Amino acid sequence: MYKVTIRPQWELRTADGREMPPRLIELLLAVHATGSLAAASREAGVSYRYAWGLLREARQLFGLPLLRSTRGRGARLTALGERLIWADNRIAARLSPTLDSLATELEAELERSMTADAAPLRLHASHGFGVETLRRAMATAGLPLDLKYRSPDDALSALRAGSCDLAGLHLPIGELEGELLQHYLDRLDLENDRVVHLAMRRQGLVVAPGNPKHLRVLSDLLRDDVRFIHRQPGSGTRLLLECMLARQGLELSAIHGCDVEEFTHAAVAAYVASGLADAGLGLEPPARRYGLDYVPILTEHYFFLCREQALQSARLTELLALLRDPIFRHELGMLPGYDPSYCGSVQTLREAFTSLSA
Repeated sequence: MYKVTIRPQWELRTADGREMPPRLIELLLAVHATGSLAAASREAGVSYRYAWGLLREARQLFGLPLLRSTRGRGARLTALGERLIWADNRIAARLSPTLDSLATELEAELERSMTADAAPLRLHASHGFGVETLRRAMATAGLPLDLKYRSPDDALSALRAGSCDLAGLHLPIGELEGELLQHYLDRLDLENDRVVHLAMRRQGLVVAPGNPKHLRVLSDLLRDDVRFIHRQPGSGTRLLLECMLARQGLELSAIHGCDVEEFTHAAVAAYVASGLADAGLGLEPPARRYGLDYVPILTEHYFFLCREQALQSARLTELLALLRDPIFRHELGMLPGYDPSYCGSVQTLREAFTSLSA
């Protein structure tokens, strides 16, 4: 099996054609992480002298310093230096899921070209860190995967059309379960669909360090001093927000949204970390990754739907064995806000969701 890796890369140049020095962003990221130019140089694999040369060249380009050094206190990025690394984070957060999805498609095509029996498992799912963990584990185990990141609506439509073997969905645990299920009900086969559990995970408010706006409940989002970064319409998290607001008699239009809508949880966290928004609704792992605070709101099931007969296929049998492996379950449980207690269990829709039995 071949492994394809695609990474986003960006360039910056002035009107007269001068370019940002190569490896500058890598060095700035290392300074941000270590608080020391010497340590950052070692991490980036360049000499201390070369690192200073990059910074001098960048100062000539921007007309401002990117780093401030204080004797005995290491090094800190200036406001411009911080803005450059947040630009890099936002680019990676927005593009990486798309590039990862493309990478699995290319891997699948290569396998088909090389081996006649290498039909991959076809998974359409919304982007999440549990799915990322599964993708990496399948690659390590040599299990071919054709992963496409899709909204829950699109994933379900693909399952019904026979375009995928598994469709990823997430539903809140508790009173909102029935309301969200109604949205998908016309595309569910209550008799023949099967639920393959991945994890329970927390959804909550991603906020700046220290939660300076003191955001605790959804009604806080309607304040005039709060800027909110939305997920795109059609995403499961956007649908969840709309349902939670409606239940409390709150209007989505009353929230002061930003000028853009993001397509992943990581992109929401990067937007908040950049200071362009005060809060967003999302998962805990990217909030912790960017040093942000997190206010849990509810817990939900993330799961895959498949046809009952598909469970007998070799690819699904391999997947279930991986999901039930203690090593994989441990890795999944290391994600902040994730609980793998039901990982790998298979149920009917009525067994999994009590609102369907009422």
